Amino acid sequence: MTTDTVLGRIEISPVAVATIAAHTVTQAYGVVGLAGRNATGQFISQLTGDVHRGVEVRFVNNEAVIDLYVIVEYGTRIVSVAHSVQNLVKFNIEKTLGLPVASINIHVQDLRISDSGI
Repeated sequence: MTTDTVLGRIEISPVAVATIAAHTVTQAYGVVGLAGRNATGQFISQLTGDVHRGVEVRFVNNEAVIDLYVIVEYGTRIVSVAHSVQNLVKFNIEKTLGLPVASINIHVQDLRISDSGI
């Protein structure tokens, strides 16, 4: 996204937005991690250690549209986790970058059982 000001131009890369979103998601309650869109994407991103795996960002009318592919902790209420992630990511993107967020789409790719009970 590019914004022209009196002093010059401000450009915000989709990668910058993806970095903030990925960090926020991994800190959210009930989220185990991020996943690729499909099995191949997940495998490749694990090999390369891609930090932005599971995050897609595009700009529509100078607003961010973010797709998040998450792995949720088994036993948590998925809808509550998804709403929490949406609110956290929207707040952090808007606070950090001053960039309006049009929508955040949560795609639950998998469920994981934690090792704490074993």
